[in-house]
Amino acid sequence: MANNSILRCVDIVKNFKSESGDGDLNILRGVNLDIGPSQIIAIIGSSGSGKSTLLHILGGLDRPTSGNVFWHNESIYRHKADKLAELRNENVGFVFQFHHLLPEFTALENVMMPALIKGTRYPEAEKRATLLLERFGLEERLNHRPSQLSGGEQQRVSMARALTNNPSIILADEPTGNLDEKNTDTILNLLFQLRDEEKVSIVLITHEKEISGKCDTIYALQNGILEVSAA
Repeated sequence: MANNSILRCVDIVKNFKSESGDGDLNILRGVNLDIGPSQIIAIIGSSGSGKSTLLHILGGLDRPTSGNVFWHNESIYRHKADKLAELRNENVGFVFQFHHLLPEFTALENVMMPALIKGTRYPEAEKRATLLLERFGLEERLNHRPSQLSGGEQQRVSMARALTNNPSIILADEPTGNLDEKNTDTILNLLFQLRDEEKVSIVLITHEKEISGKCDTIYALQNGILEVSAA
């Protein structure tokens, strides 16, 4: 699959210094992952197993102790920090358990932000953001601030923001962790719709088996080792 990879990591190792000073904590031990177009994979594992750390490395938000990450078969570490940030804004969309919307801006303004940072003209960014919010059923919430939205609405705004620059991959860290069953179903349906219609690849971190079971492939992260799960 390497020649057709959207996202690939090779021999990722991540160590942290222990607080006790007794040596390094080995969080990731030679992780390999290869994701092609229109794939949706789940990564499961216990709390503290390193799932979020791996996601941050895949998205270029953190660096491994050793190993390499490739977006579209190009190592992200050949770029300086400012260029990497630019590429990340263009190629990767993030959805977290907590929406991380800017409280002083409206839903529309929050969704526009990545496009404006990229240098998209304001009218174009506004049009794109409006279409995304309408697609997610938020046409009546364009001018509402995050505090005026429900939890499910906030997460849908977060998803719309992740799609603003037409990324090829979405990295979602427990995106339904704070939602009730109805809103969880809504968010999951939107993710799978994006995979099918937009051909976006998705890495979904979750602890819920009923969610991971719907994905193309399930990986389990345990003791720093990532393996295909039979779950």
